[in-house]
Amino acid sequence: MTTLLHLDASARRQSFSREAGEAVAAAWRAAHPDGSYLHRDLARDPVPQIGEAWTELCDHVLAHGITDPARYHEAVRTPAQAAAWAVVEPLLSELVAADVVLIATPMYNFSVPASLKAWIDQVTFPRMSLAGRRFVVAYARGGAYGPGTPRHPYDHQERYLRDFFAGHFAVPEEDMTFLGTELVNSLTDPALAGRRGAHDASRAAALEAAATAGGAR
Repeated sequence: MTTLLHLDASARRQSFSREAGEAVAAAWRAAHPDGSYLHRDLARDPVPQIGEAWTELCDHVLAHGITDPARYHEAVRTPAQAAAWAVVEPLLSELVAADVVLIATPMYNFSVPASLKAWIDQVTFPRMSLAGRRFVVAYARGGAYGPGTPRHPYDHQERYLRDFFAGHFAVPEEDMTFLGTELVNSLTDPALAGRRGAHDASRAAALEAAATAGGAR
């Protein structure tokens, strides 16, 4: 049985990243009627920031060459570390069990929301590999940040996630899919009102790509 882990990170209840993410999830559920679907809303149910006890778990794993997530619990030696592990364990179990990880995220201040970064910090340990899993990112952002645009150098959303998946999780580029809606601020910013058509086209393309990404087997 295949499993989809769906993460939402937008602070908005009605958001374009949530819309695109749900489109991926709906297509995936239709293509995998017997699959297991798990949704976690990181904005409504925030993951706590890592603390010193988490760093101690991380240091133990690194020092003892532990790379199998099933053995990470061996790092727990103190009550504070046990409390830190109680936060990590359910998040990590969901991630490891997933065949597809869907992350729906806006761009906040050129990067990802703190809610998503907190989740990433909690579930990431040295030299862990998630190769063999597929990562789908459904994003939204206020402006245009694609290749060739003036603001492309400021895109620390997609670039960060691509580098992170490859560098920390050993996920190859062919197992990453990025789709999203740009120029969302054209709906509210008078200076971008002339870009509304481009926004609408971007949204339509994102939803079409979401159906394709979710339906992939």
